[in-house]
Amino acid sequence: MVVALAELALMALVLGLLVLGGWAAWTALRSGSAGSPNGLRLPPRPRAELAAAIAEAHWQPGHDEVDGATRVLVRRTYTGLDGRPAVLEERVLESFPAGDPAWEALFTEAMAKARYRCAYLNAEEGQ
Repeated sequence: MVVALAELALMALVLGLLVLGGWAAWTALRSGSAGSPNGLRLPPRPRAELAAAIAEAHWQPGHDEVDGATRVLVRRTYTGLDGRPAVLEERVLESFPAGDPAWEALFTEAMAKARYRCAYLNAEEGQ
């Protein structure tokens, strides 16, 4: 009877240690992955600088070519901690074939629309 109780206590202790170890590992993984893509959290000062930079984000016109089509878009960007621009959001306004004979006219008109849209969006977010 005493041996059975000792075995039961030992099993409960081992099970408790396994649960505690799993919980500690889960907590460490969760707290480490909440920051940047490499799994590390930023210290408070750089985190505040990044938050301030994101709060100052603004819309800019842009264009690219994807699968033979020219896309004119607006991008909401901010300057990252490394000094390079980072894109928060991107919206495609117009798309047309890159080989279109009227490409230059289409592009000029679409970029004018993109500039107007950016001015509008920046004015709206500034209020």
